[in-house]
Amino acid sequence: MSISILHKSFLLLIILIAIRSLTFAQIVQVKGTVYERTERYGMAGVSVINSAGGGTVTDSMGHYTIRINRKDSLSFSYQGKVTMKFPVNELNVNRPFDVGLHIDIKVLPTVEVQQKSYKQDSAEFRQEYRKVFDYSREYIATGMGGVGVNLDLLLTWRKAKRMEHFRDQLVAIEQDKYITHRFNMPLVKRLTGLESPVLDSFMVAYRPSYEMLLDFENEYQFYEYIKGWGAYFATKWKREHPQPSSHPAPSSHSNL
Repeated sequence: MSISILHKSFLLLIILIAIRSLTFAQIVQVKGTVYERTERYGMAGVSVINSAGGGTVTDSMGHYTIRINRKDSLSFSYQGKVTMKFPVNELNVNRPFDVGLHIDIKVLPTVEVQQKSYKQDSAEFRQEYRKVFDYSREYIATGMGGVGVNLDLLLTWRKAKRMEHFRDQLVAIEQDKYITHRFNMPLVKRLTGLESPVLDSFMVAYRPSYEMLLDFENEYQFYEYIKGWGAYFATKWKREHPQPSSHPAPSSHSNL
């Protein structure tokens, strides 16, 4: 490789590093809380949208954190209602950017209790079957070919297979509980606006797998999955279940 090519490659590398540094210099972190109308309670499940694409979602307390370019803007969306856009370069990123939405929500004190009970139930489940989850197969290595040794090996292998099968069943139960905890009816109803019986059918048809939940990079993607397929399912349901006409059918009898 000639010196000229080396110089050009080095110069290109310097330019790329400089561009990358400038890009990172424009990235800031904005965080805050989204409140309902009275500004007393934080709102969970509010989409925090980046004008450049992507975003995040508020947690159970209404808190959010998002990394965003200074040239972009933020907006907030809840059940189809979107706020105005807030230019990031006009925000004081050193202080929380709190927003109040003109929405009335019913505060459910039982939400925290339900979350706590799920964690407690999961811990108790693990503790109850601790011997199964912590079990490791015992391998017998020996150079002797006696009948007694072979019998011990066979019994140990059978025990290991039974324990592994039981552990797989427990893991499947644990994963199913996790799915039910994340993909719960109150959350889906709030995000999609669906009502029974449409909601019940949607919960069955679009219940995600455990692996799918792990593939979502954040709650924002998970909520977008629910809202997107919820809108599709609602349209499909209306098409396949047309409402009967409210107008009475004309009489088949004619006046004589």
